Amino acid sequence: MHHSSLPFARILLIVSGLAFFPSILYATTQVQPLVEVVNTPVRDCAKSETVTLPIITWGGDIATIYANGNAAQTTSGSLFDQQGLKVKLLRDDVFANQLKAYVTCESPYLRGTLGMVNQAAEVANRDPRTKLVVIYQMTWSVGGDAIVAKSHIKKPGDLKGKTIAVQTYGPHIDYLAKVLADTGLTMKDVNIHWTRDITGTKDSPKAKLYETNIDAAIVIIPDALALTTRGSVGTGAEDSIKGARILLSTKTANRIIGDVYAVRADYFKANRDKVERLVRGLLLAEQKLKVLFSGKNAQDPEYRKLLTASATLLLDSAQATADAEAMYHDAEFAGWSGNSNFFNNKTFPRRFDVLNQEIQTAMLGIGLTKQKQTIEQARWDFNALKTGLSQTTVAETPRFDKDQVSRVVARRSEQEKLSEGELFSFEVFFKPNQNDFVAKDYAKEFDRAIALAATYGGAVITVEGHADPLAYTKKKSAGESELVLNRIRQSAKNLSMTRANAVRDSLVQYGEAKGLKLDTSQFAAIGHGINKPRLGMCGADPCTPKTEQEWLSNMRVEFR
Repeated sequence: MHHSSLPFARILLIVSGLAFFPSILYATTQVQPLVEVVNTPVRDCAKSETVTLPIITWGGDIATIYANGNAAQTTSGSLFDQQGLKVKLLRDDVFANQLKAYVTCESPYLRGTLGMVNQAAEVANRDPRTKLVVIYQMTWSVGGDAIVAKSHIKKPGDLKGKTIAVQTYGPHIDYLAKVLADTGLTMKDVNIHWTRDITGTKDSPKAKLYETNIDAAIVIIPDALALTTRGSVGTGAEDSIKGARILLSTKTANRIIGDVYAVRADYFKANRDKVERLVRGLLLAEQKLKVLFSGKNAQDPEYRKLLTASATLLLDSAQATADAEAMYHDAEFAGWSGNSNFFNNKTFPRRFDVLNQEIQTAMLGIGLTKQKQTIEQARWDFNALKTGLSQTTVAETPRFDKDQVSRVVARRSEQEKLSEGELFSFEVFFKPNQNDFVAKDYAKEFDRAIALAATYGGAVITVEGHADPLAYTKKKSAGESELVLNRIRQSAKNLSMTRANAVRDSLVQYGEAKGLKLDTSQFAAIGHGINKPRLGMCGADPCTPKTEQEWLSNMRVEFR
């Protein structure tokens, strides 16, 4: 599939046109789990010099193509060849076909998002030979996928009770589940309209969003841009829907959709060294790609050859090099450091076992699996995998420009527009005269803030301090001068800013104590003083609290 003018994203036609899926229901009814529709008998893996390795139409697979020598069959001198491997790349965007080939060992590998691998687990776990072993995290989606909503939906919480178009067995189910969970909802709180395809047909989320009974759709980014007039707000012209906008994309929620490779347990046991060499080749390819895509190699013959090969193998057109280039930028490669964190680091918030738990809970909730499944990981010695890699650490650079963030946040605060673009919010309460926020007293709230920061790395988190207006209202009632009242206002604003900073600093220290380095540029502190009291404003002044509970409710710091 070729989009000549739009950035490209993942293309996964999970069950399109499969004659052996006659009973799947594509509607708001419960969809059948894969274990009920894939009944292919298990076959042993025959010994073969060449192994078939599935790839899919996604930017992460460009590294696999490079490792294989920019060809479907391993070329002499390529990274895989240097690892003593002979690999045949086979693009298969129909996940159920991949699963069938995996069960019959036409390929011992399975390629998909971790959510898709979890959906396949019940099929794989029916036989000890085909149990899944996840060997490698390729990428995170950092812009290739989006939730597009119609005008009446302003934030994720507004999805409650609404109907959302989602592709069956696709990469977006766990994405939706995580976003809903972070706003306090479950998959049962929304109505899902299942579609067969992910894009390009009348039975895709984009096509369904034109229908009046569909409120939102999870789509790949080219479809999102078309629906929203190039990513702003849909005008109703061309393919756009009037008022439609991108509610959330993986550019913001950049730690939800992770792409992985898994291998059959029997093949892994018999060929552990060969599988490890495959992983090593992929790590070396990732490292080389960062150099080739650095922006300084546009005319480099090696770069042009890679783009042409990627366009040919992934998009069926040697001329689709611009699309292949855009695909690369929709993916963030995990690399050695990311894989080590993902599989080994017990303090990393978005690690393998945490994502599996989230995904399986979501799948159970909507009947895509019947019971939780065990998915193993390779348990590599990551120190050994460092061999040959020149870059095993990632430079910790601020994700945001602090000064620019401060200006934007201050302007939005003055314009009463901080809630625009809000994804989630929650509050931390404090006691009268409290200026210190001991981490142990706020562990639950801090854990949530860290989890949100780790999941939504492309979002700014405001830490907003509020102050109690009781002193002001008392002085106002006593007829105090405007000069004194203004001083009280300013003092309250300063105090609320001090508290916001104290909460942010305590959060950072709490993270460091757990071995987590938070990006402080992601957090912007604001002091509202008494200007945004819980009870609202009575004219130009804060409303006077009438009970102790109302009084205490103003003593809060809000994470937004």
